[in-house]
Amino acid sequence: MPDTFYSVSPHWGWYAVVEFFVAGLAGTAAGIAALLWLFGRASDRIVARWGFAIATVGSILSGLLLILDLKRPDRFWHMLLLSETLRPTFLKWWSVMALGAWSLFVFGGASFLALVGGLAVEGRLPASLRFLGRGGLGAIIVLGSGLAGTFYAGYKGVLLNSTNRPLWGDTAWLGALFFASGMASAAVVLLLLAQRSSPSTVPTLRQLLLGALGVSIVAVVAMLATMPTRVTELTLGNVYGVLLALAVALGMIVPAVVAWRPQLVGRLALPTLAALVLAGAFVLRAALLLSSEAV
Repeated sequence: MPDTFYSVSPHWGWYAVVEFFVAGLAGTAAGIAALLWLFGRASDRIVARWGFAIATVGSILSGLLLILDLKRPDRFWHMLLLSETLRPTFLKWWSVMALGAWSLFVFGGASFLALVGGLAVEGRLPASLRFLGRGGLGAIIVLGSGLAGTFYAGYKGVLLNSTNRPLWGDTAWLGALFFASGMASAAVVLLLLAQRSSPSTVPTLRQLLLGALGVSIVAVVAMLATMPTRVTELTLGNVYGVLLALAVALGMIVPAVVAWRPQLVGRLALPTLAALVLAGAFVLRAALLLSSEAV
């Protein structure tokens, strides 16, 4: 197989692995927070505020990691504005990179405003800011955070699909896999926070975690089933294949069993779930990103 069969590697490293992990966690945290805020009970809004906080911090960290990974970090604004005309790059709707940059910008900004509005309604910030968390404007902000966040979490897989790199361009399941894995990560973190702050939200988050883990397992199986055998052998017939197997077994299957039957582990069920799901999500991204980079 000639080397020219594939496009040039983008030479991503651990910056990209960490950013993909943060993007999945923060983006889906915004989505969960939006659902709890718009359709949940009053007690669920406590957890929703945690979700917006995670989304805000995560979007900032994600942006910083992307900027640091640029060859010319000082030109990061070119991802948002065309250098010649200063018109927004989202006008180039066919550009996958432009869509990603603007979705991150909207997701981070809306999550911050939703967090400020929620804290103001709770009385922790000046009452003059309560309009950000009430009425039609508050709903629009929350919806914008949730939609942009969930888009960005799944977009990372679409970005890889748009390349002609081995594995990345050989399956259409990466977007679904990254989204579901991110959803499981966000759900388990919020589950930890809800255990004391809002126990009534715990059953909802546990069901969401189980569903996300189930979809993750299906997406991995579908990804492997749809990839050409020679590509699977080339990219995963090595240590990265072992990492992927560990991510699936210990980061998806075992947590699904523990979430379904927490009494098997007892009081350590939730910390065990969190450790396994988060570690599994990180290792999953490391295996899928670095395996293609190594070719």
